[in-house]
Amino acid sequence: MLRKLIAGNWKMNGLRHSLDQVSSLMQKVGKAPKADILICPPALLLMEMARMTKDSPIMVGGQDCHWKESGAHTGEISAQMLANAGASHVIVGHSERRADCGENSKTVRHKAEAALAAGLIPIICVGETLAQREAGEAASVVRDQVEQSMPTQSKGEIVIAYEPVWAIGTGKVASAADIAEIHALLREQVGPGIRLLYGGSVKPGNAAEILHIENVDGALVGGASLTAEDFFGIIENA
Repeated sequence: MLRKLIAGNWKMNGLRHSLDQVSSLMQKVGKAPKADILICPPALLLMEMARMTKDSPIMVGGQDCHWKESGAHTGEISAQMLANAGASHVIVGHSERRADCGENSKTVRHKAEAALAAGLIPIICVGETLAQREAGEAASVVRDQVEQSMPTQSKGEIVIAYEPVWAIGTGKVASAADIAEIHALLREQVGPGIRLLYGGSVKPGNAAEILHIENVDGALVGGASLTAEDFFGIIENA
C-alpha cells in the first residue's frame, strides 16, 4: 500500500505572516506524521517556507513551472529555480491554469518532463467539468488528459491528482462512488506505483471517507490547507 500524501495548494493566498500557520502545523505533526505532507505556497513564500521546514517532515512545492530551463520568459519560474529554492514537488496542469491560462495537456506534459529533469516530483492534475460529467464523458475526458499529460521519456516519481473541476472551491464533493470509479480507471491506466490523489473541497469533516476509498492515495487540498488546524485535521484522517 502506498503511503498517503496530503498536499496543500495555497493558490494565490498567503503573506509572510501566513508562515505562522506552518510553524503551528510543524508543532502539531511532530517528527512522525501519519502521512507525507506537502505545502505548495505562492512562489514568493517558497524559499522561506523551505528554510522553516528543512528539519521537519513537511515538504514544500511549487504551484506551476515553465517547461524551459531558462530564457526570455518574463514572469515565469523554471523547475530548476523551484528545486534551487528548496522545492521537492510542483503542481502542473491544475484546472485553474488550464482554464485561466489556456494550458492544454501537451503543455502540461512538457512541464512535467521539465520537473522530472530538475529532480522534482510533478503532480499532474486532471478532471472533468460539470458539463462533461453530465454528458457522461467524465471517464473519457480524464483518461485522455492522463494519456496526453504524462511524460513520455523522463524517469522519476509522478503523482496524479484527480480534481473534478466542478468540485474545486465550490463546497461540492464528488460522491464516494464517483471518486472510486475514476480512481479505479486511473489505477488501471497508470499501474500500481503512482500515487493518486483526490482534490475538490476536501475538509476535515469529509477527509476520512475520501482517504479510505480504494485507490485514493492522498488528497490535494485547497482552502483547508491555509490553516494549521484544518490541514492537520485532514492529515490525522490519513
